[in-house]
Amino acid sequence: MRRVVFNQKGGVGKSSITCNLASISAASGQPTLVIDLDPQGNSTHYLTGQPAQDLDDSMFDFFEQSLTLGGGRKSLADLVQPTPYENLYVLAAHPELESLEAKLESRYKIYKLKEALLELTDLYPQIWIDTPPALNFFSRSALIAAETCLIPFDCDAFSRQALYSLKEAIDELRADHNDALQIEGIIVNQFNAQARLPRVLIEELLAEEHPVLPVHLSSSVKMRESHQVSRPLNHYAPKHKLTQQFQELFELLHG
Repeated sequence: MRRVVFNQKGGVGKSSITCNLASISAASGQPTLVIDLDPQGNSTHYLTGQPAQDLDDSMFDFFEQSLTLGGGRKSLADLVQPTPYENLYVLAAHPELESLEAKLESRYKIYKLKEALLELTDLYPQIWIDTPPALNFFSRSALIAAETCLIPFDCDAFSRQALYSLKEAIDELRADHNDALQIEGIIVNQFNAQARLPRVLIEELLAEEHPVLPVHLSSSVKMRESHQVSRPLNHYAPKHKLTQQFQELFELLHG
């Protein structure tokens, strides 16, 4: 399964959701690959404990190679990095990814990621793709390469408007490039059950028949702590409420 976690609104928890669900997948015994396409490299740092620019191989190498001819090329599988966790691997981001975007766009390399990932399916049956907070070349490449899309949503009015725009963009991309792409669900993140506004927004989205998933992720300082020590929650705080919510969400997606 190839999943992309995407929202063009920043600060909604894409990297946290990607890494924690992938970590649970790996802990369940499935070889799991995280692909970090965000030049900020948050997923890369979270899973490896190292800044993205300090790693030898990255998605920058993959996309740069697609612009050149000649020998000495590494396959996407050759660029995969191990993490400290069994069955969990990463294709690292790099700050220089942004410098390639205009060339990749002009030379129409939008399908390169999908073609490469089809060759990794046997090695990594679970692939999770983290994206930049923008509908750009890299996020479109991810949406074309993926089978399903998960949309993080934090409960405010701006997120709601961004959600409508995002669904329109996905519908257009599905029609033009990937007719198999499905929105697997909307993940409510940083949920405060005591506040009225989040409950109202969720009820309204459900009334409009948006696919809001029934497991909501609470706001917790534990998430920030796990970022600080570069350890996903199932390794850092396995009994915490938020960790259990991630486990429930994972089981829901794989049920």
